[in-house]
Amino acid sequence: MSIGNSPEDERPFEDDREEARLSVGRALQQARIAAGLTVDDVSNATRVRIAIVHAIEADNFAPCGGDVYARGHIRTLARAVHLDPEPLIAQYDADHGGRPAPTPAAPLFEAERIRPERRGPNWTAAMVAAIVAVIGFVGFTVVKGGDDGGAKDQVAGGSTPTTGTTASPTPKGGKSGDQKPAPSDSAIAAAPQDKVTVQVSATDGRSWISARDHNGRLMFDGLLKQGQSKTFQDSSKINLVLGDAGAIQLYVNGKKIDDDFQPGAVERLTYTKGDPQVG
Repeated sequence: MSIGNSPEDERPFEDDREEARLSVGRALQQARIAAGLTVDDVSNATRVRIAIVHAIEADNFAPCGGDVYARGHIRTLARAVHLDPEPLIAQYDADHGGRPAPTPAAPLFEAERIRPERRGPNWTAAMVAAIVAVIGFVGFTVVKGGDDGGAKDQVAGGSTPTTGTTASPTPKGGKSGDQKPAPSDSAIAAAPQDKVTVQVSATDGRSWISARDHNGRLMFDGLLKQGQSKTFQDSSKINLVLGDAGAIQLYVNGKKIDDDFQPGAVERLTYTKGDPQVG
């Protein structure tokens, strides 16, 4: 009669096999250490705050503010430590009840993802800008055309038609030699007045962003790399979430938004037509 261990005793326990599967946070931590990076290094490279990096590596996703933000942070951190983010996202979804079915984007923005250079709303903006430029050129020609008394009458009476000439070559109140157009003289400045138009540009780094229309339908959800921009348009309201607001520059209805967003700050913003005010 053998008193040694039976084959059943030599098989690993179920708990041992479960421990062999690293958690999402543990996998990110080990990959960071293997890459020779500190938490500060990862935070500086991704603009994800140090406290959030520590929390994720400890499998505490509550500071992320929700599943959508947690997935965005996991994807960003995985790329920073040279890991494929997709298996980690799938593992996170499996551990947290699965990812909800995506809401179909509006047809306008599906076309934008397929052919960004042919976005429908920009045709209208470009046409308006072209008309304004033509009217401005004609007005400038009329002013310069009267070499004798015509020019004097126009200056004295100020009767030169200027309706709609927002892009006039001569700046109001400026010197005659200063012909440089203002920053707002662009297609975004001629956005339709009956809609809300928001341009998001990653000028100081990369950032995850999410945009929804007034019905709550998802327009965009992804990473905007440095130098890239997205333009969104809706009939009444656009809701934005910026994963790293400090890296983003916003133009709303043709006007630059001056803000004091901090690097790594998550901002939730709402813009409506008429003026660039935060909702």
